[in-house]
Amino acid sequence: MTSIAATLDPRRVETGKLAAIILIGVGVIYPFIVADLRDLPLIGDFVPGVRSMVYVLVVTMMALGLNVVVGYAGLLDLGYVAFYAAGAYAAGWLASLHFSQVNIHFFSTATDGLEGIHISMWVVLVAAGVFTTIVGILIGLPTLRLRGDYLAIVTLGFGEIIPQFVRNADESGFGFNLTNGVNGISPIDTLGFGGTIFNSDQYYWTAMALVLLTIFCCIRLRDSRLGRAWIAIREDETAAAAMGVPLMRTKTWSYAIGAFFGGVAGAFYASFKLGANPSDFFFTFSIFLLCMVILGGIGSIWGVVTAGLILGYLNIEGLANIGAKMQEAGLEFDPTKYQFGIYGVIIVAMMLFRPTGLIPERRHRIEIEEGVHDTPFYDVQTEGTLTDRDPRDD
Repeated sequence: MTSIAATLDPRRVETGKLAAIILIGVGVIYPFIVADLRDLPLIGDFVPGVRSMVYVLVVTMMALGLNVVVGYAGLLDLGYVAFYAAGAYAAGWLASLHFSQVNIHFFSTATDGLEGIHISMWVVLVAAGVFTTIVGILIGLPTLRLRGDYLAIVTLGFGEIIPQFVRNADESGFGFNLTNGVNGISPIDTLGFGGTIFNSDQYYWTAMALVLLTIFCCIRLRDSRLGRAWIAIREDETAAAAMGVPLMRTKTWSYAIGAFFGGVAGAFYASFKLGANPSDFFFTFSIFLLCMVILGGIGSIWGVVTAGLILGYLNIEGLANIGAKMQEAGLEFDPTKYQFGIYGVIIVAMMLFRPTGLIPERRHRIEIEEGVHDTPFYDVQTEGTLTDRDPRDD
């Protein structure tokens, strides 16, 4: 009971809230102070630029979406890249020159009269989320009846199928140019209002707002009746079913909600990069996001955010900066060539020394560190009944 009380200590909760407020405040003003931070000795060369931070925030949002599936419901999903791809290509279909045979404009930043479908990216973000939710349901219905390793194998298959599909869904392979094959869809319209186009700083603030919205939704979902049903399935699926939890419906909800966040993030990043390219949607990206969930702590919102910021930075800029410093020191070693090996070493080290993650979820930490002990039925006695009775009275 001591550790449980400690995790619920009001002072610790208040400290966590204060730390979150400080981090959010620093995040809001980051574009204004990044130049000064880069002038600092020792750490200045490792401070990420605003464009790099947009990528970091996007992958963090995707990791939070995957955490709903893996961390809350306990479903090992190795094909999350499918939702990233679905969101990105939804943006390509609704906000680019791709379908040049039509001319549709709706509050877009694109020039009037430009061929193709050009719907406002704000509408496209929502549409991409809805589209990927439907994709998540369609993928989930035939697969979520499986458990454990079998579910992982099937989702792994989807993770391999999606890159091949988007690479070949053009006129030569599909009969209809759906994805433009290996060339992808480019350019995709930018975010903005009317004729005003967002710059990198505005994309950064939008990405941060999306991450904060995702965190808010994840917290509300975790504490909801649906969230408690997910956790019951994660802990013991058979017991959850015996207690009346509808397994298929509850699992499908987790898959659909996780897909929604992945689709919105994919559409947003496609707009930021001005394109959707099949080279972005390899199976290894799903593993990369899963590493964030494991490193941060399965089921832990703030743990996943922390791990997303760390691994996202290392992937986009950090390893390259470290390699440049090592080469300046005379060491011929390029960490970017071994990035997934480095991530693997980090995960193995975490499993050995801190299996609960950087910022573990309370329930998971108690189970790992203290264990779950069953009390023998014979010992479950009401105080003052059997222990105080004289056997001769029977």
